[in-house]
Amino acid sequence: MRGKTHCIEVWGDFACFTRPEMKVERFSYPVITPSAARGIFDAIYWKKSYGFYWQIEKVEILSMPKYIALRRNEVKGTANVQEIVKWMKGKVDIEPFWADDMDDELNGRTQRQTMALKNVHYRISAHMRFRTSDPNITSHDKQFERLAKHGKCFYQPYFGCKEFPAYFRYCDFDSADSLRCKEYAADLGIMIYDTYDLRKSNDEYTPQFISVFHAEINKGEMKVPSFESSEVLKPEV
Repeated sequence: MRGKTHCIEVWGDFACFTRPEMKVERFSYPVITPSAARGIFDAIYWKKSYGFYWQIEKVEILSMPKYIALRRNEVKGTANVQEIVKWMKGKVDIEPFWADDMDDELNGRTQRQTMALKNVHYRISAHMRFRTSDPNITSHDKQFERLAKHGKCFYQPYFGCKEFPAYFRYCDFDSADSLRCKEYAADLGIMIYDTYDLRKSNDEYTPQFISVFHAEINKGEMKVPSFESSEVLKPEV
């Protein structure tokens, strides 16, 4: 079962949709990936218990891709969520990462290069795909429209990296059509589709594998096949 198609316009100063083969020195795809687009819709309206996922239909490019090179200081270590929760409850003392501890191979500071996008602007169409029969599909659609039209969200949407916030507005299907980069056409080759097995139930909505598809942009528009389509390459389960 599926809901109605919704359309939002998104934009931001920077974005990075990292190609998986260039994970250390990040290099962005020239356009937003379906998984990153789904994440923006999730930020506006999604909950584990609702029993649906967002199916991206298409991405329209409203500004030509432009790259910018960024060199950033990053900490090698990663935060332990369980330890943070214990600290919040006052059970343990916090242990910070010392960025300038250059002798520590795990926690020291390192510089990494990022080839990111700048001044990104897209229009994304998507609908809710329900895993089970849900009599309240219309209610879900109305709640999403209400939130999106008022600029509300559960958390700040972002473009690939959380330090690159995404701004959005609900739009009609005919709006901003003249802004689409119709002269832009490209064969992007194999692109990440998603890092979740969207066929699983909500209890198993955790990273399972990487799925990919052959991405092409024609007249400033990238069509996105459904997750069940044979065009999406994924392991058989």
